[in-house]
Amino acid sequence: MTRFAFTVEARDGKARKGRITMQRGEIRTPAFMPVGTAATVKAMKPESVRATGADIILGNTYHLMLRPGAERVARLGGLHRFMNWDRPILTDSGGYQVMSLSALRKISEDGVAFSSHLDGSKHMLTPERSMEIQRLLGSDIVMAFDECPRADEPRDTIARSMEMSMRWARRSREGFDSGGDHAARAALFGIQQGALDEELRRQSAEALTAIGFDGYAIGGLAVGEGQEAMFATLDFAPDQLPQDRPRYLMGVGKPDDLVGAVERGVDMFDCVLPTRSGRNGQAFTWNGPINLRNAKFAEDQAPLDERCTCPTCASYSRAYIHHLIRSGEILGAMLMTEHNLSFYQQLMQAMRDAIAEGRFAAFAADFQRDYSAS
Repeated sequence: MTRFAFTVEARDGKARKGRITMQRGEIRTPAFMPVGTAATVKAMKPESVRATGADIILGNTYHLMLRPGAERVARLGGLHRFMNWDRPILTDSGGYQVMSLSALRKISEDGVAFSSHLDGSKHMLTPERSMEIQRLLGSDIVMAFDECPRADEPRDTIARSMEMSMRWARRSREGFDSGGDHAARAALFGIQQGALDEELRRQSAEALTAIGFDGYAIGGLAVGEGQEAMFATLDFAPDQLPQDRPRYLMGVGKPDDLVGAVERGVDMFDCVLPTRSGRNGQAFTWNGPINLRNAKFAEDQAPLDERCTCPTCASYSRAYIHHLIRSGEILGAMLMTEHNLSFYQQLMQAMRDAIAEGRFAAFAADFQRDYSAS
């Protein structure tokens, strides 16, 4: 069985339809990965996540290392067995959460010393430790350890951070390669940094390519810079990365973000938005997002989305879901999450079909028109 292979099956402009083949299954691209932060996609059973069309999910190194602990997960048979998901899992490196969740942290060339947001306990996360944790979890796609600075930091600060992340990328490569059986069946992705700066992004891409990775992520976006600036960066960033490898835009995003990013050559995505928004009463539809808390839905007998084929839309009305959400019923979060994840997967399938049929530009234009009509 192939350890890792990426095949581009069709191109339409910069948009690409492809397939990643791994030991635990195939991943159709463009792919959206639901986020299973703490070994669970919130409000969903793993078999229900799979039923939405998801080929791969994401687990979070930072959260799992703190609770229940990577060593414990390993003793219990690894993350796949622990959470009953037998298909590929991508684990992030933990770097972003260290930066965003840890009030007390100290960054050095060695790594990041930080205090747990759970209990204040002290930890040190280095490229080598990140690789070890992801190996203990048994992930299929491992992410290199990096630092993700804010896009509005001074250019020299961003440059120094990017250069350190590239040194960490080489240490991540060496740490991953020392992983024996895990390294023989898993894949390692490098992460391009450089914020919104084209030259820094180019330098980062060249450094990563020289090291060599199975895939390449575009990091440092979707951190508050706005869609216009993100798209302007995506106009050049994917093109700087190897053509024969998948490109993964981390932490993105809204449905219209996904369409615009695929249009610019991105192959993989993850985001908490469909699950988090669902729990908070927001449903994504082909005609834009709707807030089911609004009183106007109290007697609306239509499904969340007439075009959606998910079980929620087949069986439940907006009025009923409005009632569940306003009543704080758990079922409301479950139904909304099922719909949102299904909608995202239906969107990815629609994009794959449009690319294969050479009509992606028309699809994107129609989508943007309908999605922004609400």
